[in-house]
Amino acid sequence: MRAPFRLIGGVLVATLLTQMTACGTIFYPDRRGQIDGKIDPVIVALDAVGLLFYIIPGLIAFAVDFATGAIYYAPGETVQVAPEKLKEAIGADGKVDTHKLQTILERELGRSFPLDDPRLIQHKGSAQQLAMFGLQPAA
Repeated sequence: MRAPFRLIGGVLVATLLTQMTACGTIFYPDRRGQIDGKIDPVIVALDAVGLLFYIIPGLIAFAVDFATGAIYYAPGETVQVAPEKLKEAIGADGKVDTHKLQTILERELGRSFPLDDPRLIQHKGSAQQLAMFGLQPAA
């Protein structure tokens, strides 16, 4: 009867220890040491998963990420590209050149995006979106 209690206790301790390190600290150790900045919603969502299991591990995950600063984006790191910079990827006919778009995204965000992947789902824009970029819709 003593062995199941030790097993359950060991699993509980292991779970709490892994939650105490927090997601931001594990995934982005280079972000530690920041005081403030924009909060990364992905890290917040991952820390919130800890709240689903028990309140204490989730709160510990949030506390560790806020205390270490790993929950904040790195300085100078952005997740958006200004629409003015994206204009050069849109042709005169209103179609997006995926090669130019991929080059812009890699230059601005520092990440590679497989825009030529056949599994990529593309959505058509509206006339209002084109007007926002100063383009005329062409049919």
